[in-house]
Amino acid sequence: MIEALFSQPSYVATKKMMDATALRHEAIASNLANVETPGYKRIDVAPNFKEQLRAALGSHDPSALGALSPRLLEDSNAVARTKDGNTVELESEMMNLNQNTVAHALETQLVSGTLMKLRLAITGRA
Repeated sequence: MIEALFSQPSYVATKKMMDATALRHEAIASNLANVETPGYKRIDVAPNFKEQLRAALGSHDPSALGALSPRLLEDSNAVARTKDGNTVELESEMMNLNQNTVAHALETQLVSGTLMKLRLAITGRA
């Protein structure tokens, strides 16, 4: 019973999205820490992660979701705006940080909702 709750595609997908937002948070922190490092190249979660997640959800194969793992890559679209070759833009990173924080809060609420259902089933009260 409990295993079925935690193996639902929506729950597994939400946990994978949480993994990606946590990894993106690490990337943003690294980018901000290196905003003045000459030659530093901006990193982010691989851009194809969303498509991979969508495809895994569409396949209705739980193992495809389980095997999915976000990873960090150098951002090939980032362009150096200064002579030192650094591709990090402070304003952009701060905006990404805010968006990522909101996304993580939403994903946390989705996972918490699932856990609240389990608590309700066990105790009979929310």
